[in-house]
Amino acid sequence: MDKLPVYKNREEISAEYKWQLEDIYDSAKSYEKALKEAGRLTKDITRYMGRLKEGSNILLECLFLSDKLMTGIDSIYAYSKMKRDENTKLTESQELSDKADAAYIKATTAASFIIPEISSLDPLLLDEYIADPALESYRHSLENIKRQKKHILSEKEERILSMAGEVLSSPGEIFTMFDNADITFGKIKGEDGKKTALTKGNYIPLLHSRKRRVRKAAYKEIYSSYRAMENTLAKTLAVNTKANTFMKDLRNYNSCIEMALYGDNIKTEVYTNLISVIDENQDLIDRYLKLRKKMLKVKKLRMYDVYVPIVDVPETLYTYEEAVDLVVQALSPLGSDYIKALRTAFDQRWVDVYETEGKKSGAYSWGSYGSHPYVLLNFQGTIKDVFTIAHEMGHALHSYYSNKKQTFINSMYPIFLAEVASTTNEIILADYLIKNSKDDKEKAYLLNHYLEEFRTTVFRQTMFAEFELLIHQAAETDIPLTTKFINDTYISLVKKHFGNVTKLDDEIASEWSRIPHFYSSFYVYKYATGFCAAAALAENILHDKPGAVLAYLEFLSGGGSDYPLVLLKKAGVDLSSPEPIKTAMNLFANTLHEMETLL
Repeated sequence: MDKLPVYKNREEISAEYKWQLEDIYDSAKSYEKALKEAGRLTKDITRYMGRLKEGSNILLECLFLSDKLMTGIDSIYAYSKMKRDENTKLTESQELSDKADAAYIKATTAASFIIPEISSLDPLLLDEYIADPALESYRHSLENIKRQKKHILSEKEERILSMAGEVLSSPGEIFTMFDNADITFGKIKGEDGKKTALTKGNYIPLLHSRKRRVRKAAYKEIYSSYRAMENTLAKTLAVNTKANTFMKDLRNYNSCIEMALYGDNIKTEVYTNLISVIDENQDLIDRYLKLRKKMLKVKKLRMYDVYVPIVDVPETLYTYEEAVDLVVQALSPLGSDYIKALRTAFDQRWVDVYETEGKKSGAYSWGSYGSHPYVLLNFQGTIKDVFTIAHEMGHALHSYYSNKKQTFINSMYPIFLAEVASTTNEIILADYLIKNSKDDKEKAYLLNHYLEEFRTTVFRQTMFAEFELLIHQAAETDIPLTTKFINDTYISLVKKHFGNVTKLDDEIASEWSRIPHFYSSFYVYKYATGFCAAAALAENILHDKPGAVLAYLEFLSGGGSDYPLVLLKKAGVDLSSPEPIKTAMNLFANTLHEMETLL
């Protein structure tokens, strides 16, 4: 295959490989017009302050105007940020982003009275509003406000908390600045024997190196930098945890975990079921690590050995067109309607494909209710990039179907559901690639990739989730979150999940210090539950369970029209029970057995 194209500037790239943001605003004049309209609506919404008790017609007017305002802000914000991400070095792009930030803050501040005011309504009047057919599209939102009433403070108190938001979120902001701007790493000898600077960006690729000395050097170097600052980082994490206990007490929750899950109407049993089932299946991860140890031919498996592929095959490079065709073919079990929408996304320039100087790294799906979704890639042609396309298009089509079916207020699916559609796509793609592998070696490589997805997304994230639970329970009972306590808590979990087979070292006790998600408390469990839900959905689809595809498309179209567990249950996955987690464990066991048989 010819070398894949490499571009320095966006101007060098053909239009077909660049997203068409003109579908949102076709000119600078249109963008400025939208900003002015948002400013006008921001002023208009304040006229309803204190009036929501006057009748359902006034509430409907207010909510309709709020939707109109936030739909406009949604488009302004998404357009500005995506425009910035084309080239983060351009001053004009940053100015555009700053304009969007200012408009967003003004709009959300102006509309911040709505929820507290609805919450403070006489219960009988609120019930009348909920029963009013004219407010049917807002029924779920109103019921949710009523459900959370005891945890919503007065308008004055909510405004004070809003003003204190920057202070309460400062631990996360401090960590972000440290982790992205201040921390530095030394140099190590790369595969060619030459000194190479270690960065966060090349750390994981270095852990994939076939040369063990490279993996070890990268591992030792990165942890030496974090451990040098672990007392500061421990205090930062402790303050973040204390901020959560403060909010828990202020809003009258029994625990921090109850507070974190309450917004999605999820009982803590969903969280604890996940931890329990993973604990019950510890033998599976032990078996996998033993296989890894055997294939790597090491006397002692170390933590820097757990990322490198255990089956070495020459990496195939795909053109973007080949990758797209592969994804479309693999996802055909999702039905003709899904594939038609998928082809529309590729044909009508929803995707920004290639890396260029200044472009935001990584990949994401974004967009707004007023337009179709978009996908940012930095395509390099690897099999990982093929999976990334499938993943991000899962997000994009989830948004596409939700926006198409739901009103604005009901279109926004919660974070709890955000990874389900993307992971379902990845699992279906993996199944296709494994079934169509050209030989046993390639098949084993793909099985290893799939098992690694399980290890990192289910087993590892569940360990993270248990760590968060333990440190919050400690903070709630006034146990000091010292560096030693945090290290001891973390290493005890690593020993439980990986220590039966892996020889642990001192460095791994500090792994918590470099995990940014711990500043978005009780978030990581959603990766694990999302993966398990996706595995169950994909199994139903791939095994042609009657009605599975239709139920899945209805789930994608559900947006945020109901609570996440309700939407998943309608699609055939009941996460209120441990069964989907057990189903995922069975899938892991079957995949592991298949790989053990091959090797």
